Amino acid sequence: MAGVDYCTAMPEKIVVAEDEPDMLSLIASTLSREGYSVIKVSDGSAVLDVMDQMPQLIVLDLMMPRMSGLDVCRALKANSQTANIPIVMLTAKSAEVDRIVGFELGADDYISKPFSPRELVLRVKGILRRTAYSGAEKNFLSVNGVVLDRSRFEVTVNSNPVHLTATEFKLLRVLLERRGVVQSRATLLNDVWGYEYAIDTRTVDTHIRRVREKLGVAGECIETVRSFGYRIPK
Repeated sequence: MAGVDYCTAMPEKIVVAEDEPDMLSLIASTLSREGYSVIKVSDGSAVLDVMDQMPQLIVLDLMMPRMSGLDVCRALKANSQTANIPIVMLTAKSAEVDRIVGFELGADDYISKPFSPRELVLRVKGILRRTAYSGAEKNFLSVNGVVLDRSRFEVTVNSNPVHLTATEFKLLRVLLERRGVVQSRATLLNDVWGYEYAIDTRTVDTHIRRVREKLGVAGECIETVRSFGYRIPK
């Protein structure tokens, strides 16, 4: 298939979409050394072509030929079969508007070029770690009509399904599990994103806003604690 190159199979599959050959090779080799199976694509539309491989994560460049990274992200999140695959946006653009648009479309993380390969690896591992929680958990978490099923990765509001990204689901789950306890932005970055340091606390604010919007009126259960963080009261 044109624009697609499959690397040696590894347990966890990661799609890397990047139109710059040197950058594509660098990212792919870095992730391969960490034991991941890397599927390399060099244009946006090719990302959709390889979704039958059901990767665990996608590293997606924003500026791609044939189909932009934002359009790819929008298409993936609109498809129920791919909506929960985590996406790391990769771009040379550093304007906040690009970051916000990416998050609003459902991206789970955002890295601006230039970046260190080590940073990318840490972020990828953090995302995969938080999305790999055991499916054996069978209990439900609920508040004010919001029900989160940890075993089926589902959220409903008054029995109506709510479609959350993997990051949004984890964020809501953490807040529900810790009802009554204020969670600082730094704590949420560590426990939801896997970051040891507060890289950008605006990431938390953006995702909280998206979760509230998707929950509708029920989203008011997430309280903002000024200058500190968030909580869901008991």
